Amino acid sequence: MPRHHQIAIDGPAGAGKSTVARAVAERLGYTFVDTGAMYRCVALAMLRSGLTLDDAAAVGELAERLQIEFGPLQAGQQPVSLDGQEVTAAIRTPEVHAVVSPVSAIPAVRAALLRQQQAYGEQGPVVMEGRDIQTVVLPAAQTKVYLDASPAERARRRHAELPPGSGSVGDVEAAIRERDARDSGRANAPLRAAPEAVHLLTDGLSVEQVIERILDLARAAVRAGGSR
Repeated sequence: MPRHHQIAIDGPAGAGKSTVARAVAERLGYTFVDTGAMYRCVALAMLRSGLTLDDAAAVGELAERLQIEFGPLQAGQQPVSLDGQEVTAAIRTPEVHAVVSPVSAIPAVRAALLRQQQAYGEQGPVVMEGRDIQTVVLPAAQTKVYLDASPAERARRRHAELPPGSGSVGDVEAAIRERDARDSGRANAPLRAAPEAVHLLTDGLSVEQVIERILDLARAAVRAGGSR
């Protein structure tokens, strides 16, 4: 049993994990760790260093050296720094988005970030979201949630966030289905729900309803003896 309460939230691309997890962490006063942002930091560092995906070993070594830090949540936003430089906006560019999925599939990168993620989980109460948190990163977490939505619903949400002229909802859905297949089919830490996780399908639910459901689960875990 972890010394502190750990909330692990996993799910596919576009399921709303980051929005919900940030809100849950802020309301509980827990540390929030966006593991997707960590992989984006590696992707950004790779691009800046001139490395390519063809040199997976070098990218893995790069990930080992990086210092990735999260600032405190403020009104649902969290600054991210890479080797002492704020990169909150830089890790969300199209260039980073284009390579982050293959970067995250490199075993050496996953191993390097796994150690950092587990260290965050031991520092105090934490909400961590990603694609292998309940199964690999924090397997003993007291609260485990698999957040999901249909590909069509996720595409609709993601398309609404994009600037005009960014393609059709159908294009977004095709990309989401491709990402799902890649994430769930990889040999190293595939996307899947832990058997004991609560599977929460969010089609038809508001963000607030999803947040309240997870808060209820977290509070129940604490009452049942989960650490604080």
